[in-house]
Amino acid sequence: MFKKIIIKFAFFLNGSKSYKQIKEIASNFLQNQDYHYKKYFDIFMISLIVVSITILVYEVKHEVPKWVDFFDIYIVTFIFTMEYLARLWVYNDWHLLVVKEYGESQFLNRKFSLWKPTKIALHGKIEYLFSPTAVIDLLAILPAYRPLRVLRIFVLFRVFKLLRYTKSINQFLSVLSSKKFELFTLLFLLLFITITAGIAIYVFEQNQNDKIESLFDALYWALITISTVGYGDISPVTPEGRVVSMLIIVTGIAMISFVTSVIVSAFSEKLTELKENRIIEDINKNEEFMIICGYGQMSHMFLKHYASEYNRRYIVIEKDKEKVEEAIKEGYRAINEDASKHNVISKFNTDYAKITLLALTGSDIANIYITLNAKAISRKIRVITRASSDNIAKKCRLAGADSVVMPTLIANRMLFAAITQPVMYKAIYAILTGQHLAQLDEINLTYHQKLVGKKLDELNFKKYKLLCIGLQISASGEFIFNPPMRLHLQEEDILLIMGRKVSIEHFKMLHKEIKYV
Repeated sequence: MFKKIIIKFAFFLNGSKSYKQIKEIASNFLQNQDYHYKKYFDIFMISLIVVSITILVYEVKHEVPKWVDFFDIYIVTFIFTMEYLARLWVYNDWHLLVVKEYGESQFLNRKFSLWKPTKIALHGKIEYLFSPTAVIDLLAILPAYRPLRVLRIFVLFRVFKLLRYTKSINQFLSVLSSKKFELFTLLFLLLFITITAGIAIYVFEQNQNDKIESLFDALYWALITISTVGYGDISPVTPEGRVVSMLIIVTGIAMISFVTSVIVSAFSEKLTELKENRIIEDINKNEEFMIICGYGQMSHMFLKHYASEYNRRYIVIEKDKEKVEEAIKEGYRAINEDASKHNVISKFNTDYAKITLLALTGSDIANIYITLNAKAISRKIRVITRASSDNIAKKCRLAGADSVVMPTLIANRMLFAAITQPVMYKAIYAILTGQHLAQLDEINLTYHQKLVGKKLDELNFKKYKLLCIGLQISASGEFIFNPPMRLHLQEEDILLIMGRKVSIEHFKMLHKEIKYV
């Protein structure tokens, strides 16, 4: 009976949209760095930490008002407790494990075991509870228990909570962790020299120096000497002790030099990566942006003419370091990565942003791999791929490319038109390059709902001094040149019109209406 209730409850949670939405919102606020509103939550938590520490420092010599004490004890601690429990809640999903186990037991016709999914869920929760960040969160809550005044010192652990909310500190720690082997080696060497020097000075100075009364005093002297701090409260008086002092000072200078060189080399290695991560984070803040894979002639010409229109809502991904440096010198946002790798494209906000990806590398194979990679991450990414031939274009479409551009074919046809039909060539070139008053533009009915359901002849293009060139039918994907005027417009159809810029903008403004789902 108990198992049936648990199974029903697990399936209820699994099918509850409101439960999933609440948990997703909590997870976004606590864990999702790409979530737009997380920064406000982080600022709020940082403010609480600063206020709590300020109250601790102030009450050392002053009596704080009761309302301040109440705020610190109950309000701040309650928020920290709720945050702690929320992080524990979103860490894993017990009900999903129960549903999975029940489904497997039914499929394999075996007895359902409640302990198996519960064990896995508990193991995950316990693993989280003993993680360093969770321990810090717990210790930050303890100061609320006032009868044990010694627990007030744990309020200092609230400072360590800043590690969750400050990216700079996290990045600094990640840089140091990349050199942990070298740093641990130097630390053990430091401990060895400190202990050896402490024992030596204790043996030489014990009966000669009244300031060294124990081994702890000797170790204290050795540590402050090797660190080159040298308070001067303890100094050797015997010749042997002074020789040890000279040796340990020289060793200390060498140790500091080694540590400094290790940290500098770590930052030098990670500096480019940190800069690129900042660029990606900045790009992910936009609701719509473009990823340009490859920095060749096509990418260079495209950015030269249209980079200003995208207002830095683009990023160039190029695996050739020299080309990346060239792009940066030109003033473009570029990173040194391989776009065909899954972990590169997955860094971008594919869940919430509208992304257009241009696969413009010089290699057809690389462009196909980039297309496959992008579509594997999210089908919502619009991919425009460069191809060198019809055969490659077919493969790009099979890989999932939404559009395929063949620059050699287009260039050849334009060249042939320039030779055989120079007037037509000049007209097309002027329109495409914006040198003519008339312009071509698209009207997507998704954003112009007032046009949905109307016939083309009802739109009276002549009145707005516009010409309807064609229509793409959303249902079939078919493009119709000079469509019949009796045709009804449907949702997500795309009109191709021609006219002056002012006429097009006026027409769009009159019929603009977005349907929110």
